[in-house]
Order: sequence, then C-alpha cells, then structure tokens
Amino acid sequence: MPICFLHAFLLSGCANNNLRSSAAVGPSLSSSYSKPEKIDSVEAPSKLDVIIPVFDPGLPKDQEDYEDENIWPELRRAEANRFAYKLKEKLEATGRFGSIRVTPDKTATGDLYILCRIEESNGEEVEITVKVIDISGQEWLDKSFEHEVSDAFHKNHRNKDKDPYDSLFEKAATEIAEALNDHDPKRLEDLRYLSDLRFGAGFSDSAFMRYIEVDGDRFNLVSKPSDHDPMLQRVKAIRVRDQLFIDDLQNNYAAFSAEMNDSYLMWQKQSLLEIKAKRTADRKAIAQAVGGAALIGLGVLAAVAGASSNSNAAQTAGTLGLLAGGIGGAVLISQGFRTSEEAKVHRDSLNELGQSVDLELAPRVIDFNKKNIELTGNAKEQFMQWRTFLQKIYSEEETPNVQF
Repeated sequence: MPICFLHAFLLSGCANNNLRSSAAVGPSLSSSYSKPEKIDSVEAPSKLDVIIPVFDPGLPKDQEDYEDENIWPELRRAEANRFAYKLKEKLEATGRFGSIRVTPDKTATGDLYILCRIEESNGEEVEITVKVIDISGQEWLDKSFEHEVSDAFHKNHRNKDKDPYDSLFEKAATEIAEALNDHDPKRLEDLRYLSDLRFGAGFSDSAFMRYIEVDGDRFNLVSKPSDHDPMLQRVKAIRVRDQLFIDDLQNNYAAFSAEMNDSYLMWQKQSLLEIKAKRTADRKAIAQAVGGAALIGLGVLAAVAGASSNSNAAQTAGTLGLLAGGIGGAVLISQGFRTSEEAKVHRDSLNELGQSVDLELAPRVIDFNKKNIELTGNAKEQFMQWRTFLQKIYSEEETPNVQF
C-alpha cells in the first residue's frame, strides 16, 4: 500500500511539473524566431481597360467597285459590329484585361485601343488587320490575321451552331494578350493615369494638358496632379458615369450579334458552298468554251482539206464538216456563256444573302445630375449626343467640389 501511494505521488509530481513547464502563454519574443528568408514582392500589373471601336468594314470608296471586289456592303457593315463583339469575347476569355468595351468609334476613353479593318470575308476566307495602340499613342501591334474555313467544318456535327471564324478571333486575342508582356507594371499604371488626364482634357485642356507633353501623335505623362485635386476628382466622377453609359451599349452589341447569328451562320455555310459551286461552274464554262473552239477548228481544218482535194466528194465533206463544226461549236460556246451566267447568279445570290441592317438603338432618356437627355438615332449618333451632354454638365458646374 505505501508503495502504491509513493507511485501515485511520483506520477502526480510529474504531472504538475508538465503543467508548470507549459504555463507560459502569449507571443514569444522576436529574438526567439529564426530570421525569415527574404521574399521578393511581385507587383500585380494593372489590368488595362480596352476600347474596340466597331471595325472598319473595308468598303471601297467607289461603290462601283463593290461587285468587282466581291463585296456586299450591307453584310460588311453588319460584320463590322459582330466582329468587334467577337473579339471582345475572346479577349475577355484571356483574363488579362480589365473592362473591354465595344464603342461606335475611337473617341471613347480607354487605356488600350484595338483598331481593326475587315480585308476579306466571304464564308471561306476571312482576313482582318489589327492595330493596337495605347492611350499615349504608342503602337503595340500591327498585324494581319487570316483564316480559311475547310469543308470539314460544316460536315462535323460537333460544329453545329459554332462560328467558323472563331479561330481567327482567338488567334488575334492571344497575340494581343501576349503583347502585355513587353510592358512593365509601372508603364501600365501610368497609362491608366494618363487615361484620366486625357479624359479630363476633353473638358478642360488648360487644366489637364499641363501634365502631358505632346509630340506629334504621342502623349507623354510628365507629371501628376494631387490625388485630392478637386478638378481630377470631378472628371473621375464624370468618367465613371461615361463608362456606365458605354457598358450599357454592350448589351446592344451583344443583342445585335445574337439576333443576326442564325442567319449569319447560314450565310457562311451557303456562301462557302456557292463559292465552290462557282469555281466548278467556271471550270465547266472554260472547258465547254475550249471544246467549242476546238470543234470549230476541226471544222475549219476539214474544210481546208476538202478545198485542197481534187475530189468533189472530199470538197463536199469538207464543207459539211465546216458547217457541222461551226454549228456544234456555236452550241457549246452558247452553253458556256449560259454556264458563265449561272456562275454570276451564284455571286448575285450571295449579294441577296448579304442584306442586313446597321446597329440601330431605340430612343432613350437618361437622367444624370438632376438633368435628363433623350438620345435618338443609331449607336454612333447617341454616343455623340451623350458626350455633348456631358460637356454641358461640366460647363454648368460652378464649384469643382460637387460630387456626382
């Protein structure tokens, strides 16, 4: 029994010792920590806001050249809107940019501008030129992108309801995103600041251009106003409202692209088939015309041979050969012309398929700073009316500290 008591006492003493050794609480002294390894901080680059004006449709100045160059103006104008929105979607998928906005023209304010022109679009071949310029006027990219649609695309059931031109916009978006790697974070941040100043200069160049040095088409940031500058805060507030207006336009561009989607996909497929049918018809026309000319030639040779013969029968046969060859050749050449006309019908049918509409917007009333404006007309006209309205709001403000 005493031994058990002693054993229990010793165990109790051990437990108390363990409790006393862990009684210290709270943070340890800094000297007790090992010196941490130095961690290099990586500054996250600023995401630039992108402006994509509606594409230049690439129409010749002389309307008489439309048919010669196989261009259908109505369809091209519709494509100019659709292509801009397509590129916006592909750029958004890269995750490398901030807000990406389609605009009626290049007068909107952004950090990066993507100016594009349609060089070719016929259902089989599509080509666009892409020029990327930042708000300072520095060119980032100037390149053509092209894509050829194969017969297999439309035969593959997995491609149902897919746009065969998507690969083109994916390639362009990838290269534009890669161009970001050539610019350091400080440069990108300066571009965002320069955007605010250039937006402000649109209302008061005397207040904001003193921070910018202009060299031709280049706008270089030379200094910055205080972040608490009332004029800067004022234009930033107006710019937020301007961005909201342009954001609202995106719904219209999306709706336009969706509305023409089914008809456009049908046109792409039919156009590819008709282009190939036209090639076949052209080859057939040439073959028939050549065959007709050869048959006439054989008739002439027969007539010459008959005329040089002393035999009346041979001369008669030669004459008949000339008549038969001429008649047969004339029939084939006539068929060739009809086939060539048939080839033209294929081109005319594409023209009929290319009838489309420009982007039109319903009239709307916008309230801003206890004032309202009714905007009418198409997207470009409403955008111009909106900017004029902002100018008026800015001019009527008497104190720079007014918060919008």
